[in-house]
Amino acid sequence: MTTATGRHFLQIPGPTNVPDSVLRAMSAPTIDHRGPEFAALGLELLRDVKRVFATTKPVIMYPATGTGAWEAALVNTLSPGDKVLCFETGHFSTLWQEMARGFGLEVDFVPGDWRHGANPEVVAEKLTADTAHTIKAVCIVHNETSTGVTSRVADVRAAIDTAEHPALLLVDTISSLGSIDYRHDEWGVDVTVAGSQKGLMLPPGMSFNAVSDKALEASRSATLPKTFWDWAPMLAANQRGFFPYTPNTNLMYGLKEALRLLDEEGLPNVFARHARHAEATRAAVRGWGLEVLCLDEREYSGSLTAVLVPEGVDADKIRAVILDTFDMSLGAGLGKLAGKVFRIGHLGAFNDLTLAGTLAGVQMGLNLAGIPADPRGLDAALERLQAG
Repeated sequence: MTTATGRHFLQIPGPTNVPDSVLRAMSAPTIDHRGPEFAALGLELLRDVKRVFATTKPVIMYPATGTGAWEAALVNTLSPGDKVLCFETGHFSTLWQEMARGFGLEVDFVPGDWRHGANPEVVAEKLTADTAHTIKAVCIVHNETSTGVTSRVADVRAAIDTAEHPALLLVDTISSLGSIDYRHDEWGVDVTVAGSQKGLMLPPGMSFNAVSDKALEASRSATLPKTFWDWAPMLAANQRGFFPYTPNTNLMYGLKEALRLLDEEGLPNVFARHARHAEATRAAVRGWGLEVLCLDEREYSGSLTAVLVPEGVDADKIRAVILDTFDMSLGAGLGKLAGKVFRIGHLGAFNDLTLAGTLAGVQMGLNLAGIPADPRGLDAALERLQAG
């Protein structure tokens, strides 16, 4: 690798760049997690984090990654042998359904091409046919980090309602929360799964379940094994600002600052910024003569863009050239997309100049890797950014 000067460009779709003010907040001295100062912090965060989920219902915070929050969503609402409806929208939807199978749940896994989101029409068909109501939950990944495809959760909820089916709606927002418009209460989501390391602009290590009244009711009879993930002791301790076991105190300092930054910009402006950067990125990709992986414009991701490389080209070699030459990290293709795509993350603490530099690096890297990239790609992106 060439000698690196300046700052590394971390343009993967998470973990994302952590703002300096969040890093400074996290560097504060650790306090007693059983003392009154911590209780005040806990109550403040448990209240304020609800705004990002657009909910008035409880949000449970775990010292864990998003995978832990997946598990918590399943074990608190379901029992062995329960049937769940899942959709193959990418690598992470595949992993979540594998976890469900591992718990002894019966999974109806609707196959997909990794270029489209969950199909609301199929949701309606499956649930309408399930007159015995054997399907207990529908699991959707809102934004597939592996593909840059965003499922239409509001339409999925409408499909469930049209079928008049009592299934719970469980939604993974790990790479969409704080980046793409999301409404837990309005969309009738029962459990929202989230993580700290993407739109919330924190390091990995904190995850969340936002839970509806219906999900809480289901948790009272769910019999999948749980101790660490159990909502009941969490909610009881949270009433006083505490946790039933040691929380990640310094990440909580960072969360307080991250929420302040999001509030300062305003969530509608945050979502608009991400959508604008995504549009500029897609303009660049098409200008280079390459293909955006997502095929449905209603499902374009504001968090990342997955770029499909030509047949016979190794996307990982392009990424390696860009890392070695420009000290910039891009996301790899995952699962069956390995070597076929690279992913440009444009979420979190991100602005126009960061995107312009990112796309310039990709354009130069493509040329160096032997993939002729028309310079009009970058021009198209800059034109979109200049339009405001």
